[in-house]
Amino acid sequence: MNSGEAADRIEVRWARVRGRLRSEVGEAAFKSWLKPLTLRQIDGDVVRLSVGTRFMRDWVASHYGDRLRELWREEDATIGSIEIAVEDVLDGQDGGTAEPLRARAAVPSAPGFTRHEPVRRSVGSPGEIPGEIIHRDIGAPLDPRFTFENFVVGKPNEMAHAAALRVADATTLPFNPLFLYGGVGLGKTHLMHAIAHRISSRKPDKRVIYLSAENFMYRFIRAMRYKDTMSFKEQFRAVDFLMIDDIQFFSGKDSTQEEFFHTFNALVDENRQVVISADKPPFDLQRMEERLRSRLGWGVVADIHPTTYELRLSILQSKAEQMRVDMPPKVLEFLAYKISSNVRELEGALNRIVAHSELVGREITLENTQELLHDLLRASDRHITIDEIQKRVAEHFNIRLSDMHSPRRARAVARPRQVAMYLAKQLTTRSLPEIGRKFGGRDHTTVMHAVKRIDQLRATDASFAEDIDLLRRMVEG
Repeated sequence: MNSGEAADRIEVRWARVRGRLRSEVGEAAFKSWLKPLTLRQIDGDVVRLSVGTRFMRDWVASHYGDRLRELWREEDATIGSIEIAVEDVLDGQDGGTAEPLRARAAVPSAPGFTRHEPVRRSVGSPGEIPGEIIHRDIGAPLDPRFTFENFVVGKPNEMAHAAALRVADATTLPFNPLFLYGGVGLGKTHLMHAIAHRISSRKPDKRVIYLSAENFMYRFIRAMRYKDTMSFKEQFRAVDFLMIDDIQFFSGKDSTQEEFFHTFNALVDENRQVVISADKPPFDLQRMEERLRSRLGWGVVADIHPTTYELRLSILQSKAEQMRVDMPPKVLEFLAYKISSNVRELEGALNRIVAHSELVGREITLENTQELLHDLLRASDRHITIDEIQKRVAEHFNIRLSDMHSPRRARAVARPRQVAMYLAKQLTTRSLPEIGRKFGGRDHTTVMHAVKRIDQLRATDASFAEDIDLLRRMVEG
């Protein structure tokens, strides 16, 4: 038999092995895991196969290695083992030698082959975005309003927006993971939905999962309960983009952290994008494993700062345009000034005003708005006082509370006092003269100078700006 005929016989045997595997595991699992296998050669009693990634190599060797060897032995009794290598390594792209995994040598007395259903894609269902590839069976539904086009960019969120847009549009991974953090209702979820929408419309071949940390944990616990953890791992490690919202929910959940840690490593190792959101930066996540916190800080960590008056006003104007409602400028300015807690509450107030006007037929005026939102406005004004701001700032800068009212002008005292004046202007409705009186009877021009100076420092010193934002969150919280 010449070499050509021998090669043909090997290909025929390989085709039969593949055909039997296809019938045993099903079309979907075959396409996901076994179809990518390439027969490299038969070297003595070793069948050498290759696949595109280390994760797929490990998975195939672990789940299908024994069965592959059994089927090859039925074709050729001299076959002793199967070796699976990574194609990039074999081709020299990793600058090293191949590290194949050898299937176990012992042949079980009875086939112990387990079938796993891979992640399914729901495409073209009624009401879905064209080309959407979100995994509806395990992922959360996306809000059609949360797109990049509807996200209002300002100084507090420009870094997070730019990073999210880069991840969504990049042809190669720019950084991994992307970690977004900030307070409630500042736009983290909006940006994550926007990334998923962008990918589904521009990269329809990509597999995406977006879900909350709570949902991830629930599905992991369910998989353990029904002894189906392999299927769980297969679902989450076979995607191109994994997006987990509110990861602080994992705090104290050791088993879930362990599973997510390995999922995270598997995806990053295969150059799959991971996007995470939380209410704190990675190093501040309490009761979270140190190794996981370290991994989460590998890529880009982007903070979404509390909104400014200008950003809140822009958001309201954009929202009113989307709703096609003619809102009096004074009403929008009033809302932007009075509701500073978060964007969600701000938009809720606007929706309430519009709905009331349409249902009752009353004109939208400043007076009607104040009357309609009296409970919300009272809640916004309730807890933040100048006295509390002074106390928080004094504790933060380690000065005496009495220094807030003293005539001392040393920088170690004057700068914290200016910060307290600035926060009093931002977080309370007190006038400049009223604020000045609370700081030892100072003139309103002193307060104006303090506000201007702190704004200048925030614009030029990122560390100082973060310090001010931290203080603001402490006061608001």
